[in-house]
Amino acid sequence: MAGDVRFSVIGNSNAITYKEVYPLIQDNDLWLGVTRDGNGSMWFRIPDDAPIKATGQKVEDGVRYQTVGNSAWFTNIDHGRRHQPLQLMSEAKNIRYSKHAHVKGIGYERYENEDAIEVPRLDAIPSDYPGLMGVPITFLGKYNPEQFEIVRFRYGRDGKDLRLPGGKSPYFRVLVRHRAPQIRETA
Repeated sequence: MAGDVRFSVIGNSNAITYKEVYPLIQDNDLWLGVTRDGNGSMWFRIPDDAPIKATGQKVEDGVRYQTVGNSAWFTNIDHGRRHQPLQLMSEAKNIRYSKHAHVKGIGYERYENEDAIEVPRLDAIPSDYPGLMGVPITFLGKYNPEQFEIVRFRYGRDGKDLRLPGGKSPYFRVLVRHRAPQIRETA
């Protein structure tokens, strides 16, 4: 980073959670590249004599490919997908139509130690919510810096892991807010 070199590196997607990596993402100095196919996999060409796995392999045009779990591109090279806005429903429509039982007909849980709502899946991010939202780290693969601001990672205002009512902490969350939330609508 100090040499202002442009790079793309393949790494374990859990590196997002590392204390040395996350601040670079939050400061918009590093982001995820175009990482996965539509099924959430990265495919790598393998030699014809590589051992055969029971799953995670395919052959296209006579060439063998294999998936490598939890891999991601980390880069500081801009790309077009990074600027594609997420298409989202309003909070009211999510509560009414969401396919997620944690939201549909109930609404969004609030954290005990942060003034923010818990968003269990990317497609449940409300388009019109003006405050902080805790979203899964998979959000970073869809992050658009013109649409969202990354505020903080993982911790509530007390410096401890975000907690839902009853003391349960969801897997690492990124606290984000809309840069310009859409106009709120009623149900």
